Parts: sequence; structure tokens; C-alpha cells
Amino acid sequence: MANEKTLKAVKKALEKAPQRNFTESVEIAINLKDIDLSKPENRVDKEILLPNGRGKTIRIGVFGSGEFAHKAKNVADTVVEPEDIRELADDKNRARELASTHDFFIAEPPMMPVIGKELGAILGPKGKMPTPFTPNMDIKETISSLKNTVRVRSRDKRTFHAPIGNTELGSEKIAENIDLVIGRIIEDLERGRMNIHSVYVKTTMGPAVRLM
Repeated sequence: MANEKTLKAVKKALEKAPQRNFTESVEIAINLKDIDLSKPENRVDKEILLPNGRGKTIRIGVFGSGEFAHKAKNVADTVVEPEDIRELADDKNRARELASTHDFFIAEPPMMPVIGKELGAILGPKGKMPTPFTPNMDIKETISSLKNTVRVRSRDKRTFHAPIGNTELGSEKIAENIDLVIGRIIEDLERGRMNIHSVYVKTTMGPAVRLM
């Protein structure tokens, strides 16, 4: 069940949002304080599995070969095999399109060095470097989980945003997503809750409502 204060803020944000003929995304804006983000170890950078999903289609790309690639083709949106990496590296526009149209990537560990060398300059800045696929992971379960996951990154900015659903999810589910995301972010901060100056929630086109 969502925190009452969070739920109240979400309901207010949804009520204040202008009526649109499309489903708006909902996001939170987190403002940090008293933390040196010039140090990479102090930055927020994590993938968080949302209890109620994103409310949108999440596209997953897989870098793999052989049997792994064959299995991935049944569940992933795109499979990039070893021979495709060189082609992507030579065609920067195609590589950028791949990065911009997919939310997450996973890869066989042996391919990671090549991916980093050939595509790291494109995938890295977007936070799209693949997660290595370990032997104990199930490809179907991993992709299913990623489709309900959000990547939260502060980089070196004290203010950053995190998508946490859309207006069709409803206020209760949105609030539950927010509570989990904020809780996970607090876990990683040097001084926990004391490092958060404020948190706002808003729809794509609506006004921001403060919840912390």
C-alpha cells in the first residue's frame, strides 16, 4: 500500500494535469543536497524493478551468439550477433538508432569487451551499456523483469528525473512505484534521506506537485 502523503501528491498531480487525447507519462524529479556528485561513487545509477511496471512498452536488445542468440530471438525485441557489431560501429546512425529505440540491453559476457570498444561511445553516455548475462540467469525471466524496470541516473546533476508509470496506471499504483523508487535511491545516498532536498511528481504536460 502506498504512503498516504505520496498518494495525496499523485492524486493532486493527476487532477491538475490538463486533459489530453493521449496517455501521459508520470515522472518524479529528485533534488539532492549536501552531496559531492563530482565523485562517481556518490552518484545515483541503478536499475529498479517497479511493483506495477512502467505502463508502457519497454524494448530490450540482446547481444549474443549461437544457442543464446537463438533463445533470445523468441523473447527480445532485437538480437545483435557478433558479426553485426562491426557493422554497427561503422554505421553510427544505425548504432544511435539502436540505442535510442531500446531501453535496456543484455549481453553474453565474452562480448562485453568488444561492445565496449566498438559501441561504448554511443551506448555509454545514454546509460545503455548491456548488463552481462550470467549462467544462473533465465533469458525469458530476465527480459520479463527488465520490461518492468526503470533506470535511475543522477550523473553529476543534483536534479534528475525518473519515469515511474503513466496516467492509466492509476494513483495508487503510481504512488506505490514512487515509494519504492525513492526508498531505493535513499539506500544509495551517503546520508540517506538527509541528502534529499525535495521530490516532485508530474505528468508529461502537467504542473509539478511537491511530495517531499
